[in-house]
Amino acid sequence: MAQVNFLVGDIPGNVEKTLNAVTRARDLHHANIIVFPELSLIGYPPEDLLLRPSLETRISKALETLKNEAPGDIALVVGYPQLIDGHLYNMAGVIFNGELIAQYRKQCLPNYRVFDEKRYFSAGSEVCVFELFGAKFALSVCEDIWFSEPMAQAKAAGAEFMLNLNASPFHRGKSNERENLLEQRALEGSMPVIYTNLVGAQDELVFDGGSMVVNAKGAKVYQAPFFEEGLYCVSLQRGDSLLASPAESSPVPHELESIYNALVLGVRDYVNKNGFKGIVLGLSGGIDSALTLAIAVDALGKDRVEAVMMPFRYTSDLSKNDAADEAQRLGVRYQSISIEATFDSFMASLAEEFAGTERDTTEENLQARIRGVILMAISNKKRYLVLTTGNKSEVAVGYSTLYGDMAGGFDVLKDVPKVDVFELSKYRNTISEVIPVSVIERPPSAELAPDQKDQDSLPPYEVLDEILYRYVELDESSDTIIAAGFDGDTVRRVLRLVDINEYKRRQAPVGPRISQRGFGRDRRYPITNGWKIGE
Repeated sequence: MAQVNFLVGDIPGNVEKTLNAVTRARDLHHANIIVFPELSLIGYPPEDLLLRPSLETRISKALETLKNEAPGDIALVVGYPQLIDGHLYNMAGVIFNGELIAQYRKQCLPNYRVFDEKRYFSAGSEVCVFELFGAKFALSVCEDIWFSEPMAQAKAAGAEFMLNLNASPFHRGKSNERENLLEQRALEGSMPVIYTNLVGAQDELVFDGGSMVVNAKGAKVYQAPFFEEGLYCVSLQRGDSLLASPAESSPVPHELESIYNALVLGVRDYVNKNGFKGIVLGLSGGIDSALTLAIAVDALGKDRVEAVMMPFRYTSDLSKNDAADEAQRLGVRYQSISIEATFDSFMASLAEEFAGTERDTTEENLQARIRGVILMAISNKKRYLVLTTGNKSEVAVGYSTLYGDMAGGFDVLKDVPKVDVFELSKYRNTISEVIPVSVIERPPSAELAPDQKDQDSLPPYEVLDEILYRYVELDESSDTIIAAGFDGDTVRRVLRLVDINEYKRRQAPVGPRISQRGFGRDRRYPITNGWKIGE
């Protein structure tokens, strides 16, 4: 099982990775067959790259390269798009001894949440069973394993093993879903399933690997590591006995560990695949930026991360001290740039325009926007990516400043509710205590006004996050949420904030998805609409 991190669109680079993996699999593991993830030659998801006129030429060239250059004594099972009779299909193909000996067209095309496959692909309808090394293998691609029909076809065609190519993105609890599903399919087909999954991150999607093998009785007999590239070898035998070799199965990480690793991988791949030299972020002394900094260092190392404190008259000494303390603990480049003089200059320029008006959130937002300009200037000068630090709770209700703290290229915590920010910070400190305890324990504050606290403007985060979960991820109405025991005025206010801040989210940076429904590809609501809360 080749659990490889491919780059979307880099067909020549992906072919080179494929050939290197094939050679290692044969020489180091003495493998007879190597199975790659879904659409491995172009990467997943390729989106509208699939509409490019040169796609077919590039894929044909890639397949010819594999046929000509891959060792002849090992079979490659690879994924790719292919145009056949005017229809584009999501394919799995088998190359052996210089020939393409079998091809399969994906039958079940997902078209929900983050998936858009019916926009691009036509669905196949036929089973593919090929014989090698005295055994009969069936092919299936990702979503096919979520339905019974492809497995039933394979069983009827006499298959003894199911090879399943996947690009299955991570969300919390996903590994258990997959394992339960494979157990069911193996029992239905009375055959082992070899499940190879993609690893790596692509924009907001994170692919966690976790390839596995279940036997004909549905028992998992091998588990590959999560969030790691590698070649993982299993010895297949007819019947219920499959022997994992050479290493023992890897443990399934607990939920907080999985989420943290997903965030780290999401940052690492976004920065590296897009060619940034490093990361810069505003370190406020609060918990969101503290966790973001820890993730950034774990993703790239301390030498590629810069943290900037940008104090103002409302910034507490505790915040300044905590920010400096964490930067020192993590060993990153750290500096403090006051925004006091810049703010005064702006206010002087706007004095005539603002004459006769009362102080309001305008002055608060100006502070955030000055900080955004400073970070973007550093980004431009050093080719560092600006990480924003807004969490899902804030993104949901618009508790952020457009062109201010939302200014940046990647929001690490975009799909992480505030309650989970605290839990992830505590988890990170179990590895090494890099986040000061005072940051975790004190009440959150934007520090844009005297004695400001988040809870002055928002419900307690334990309440807010549960309402948001029900509304955003479960699509419950206000009436349903209120009936569950939540205060009616609070629910209606929160839901209204979510709805009216769609325009902000459209202009927000992407961030790694860790829930079953994040803001972005998952949730596409019109900015301008007349839908009434409660409907």
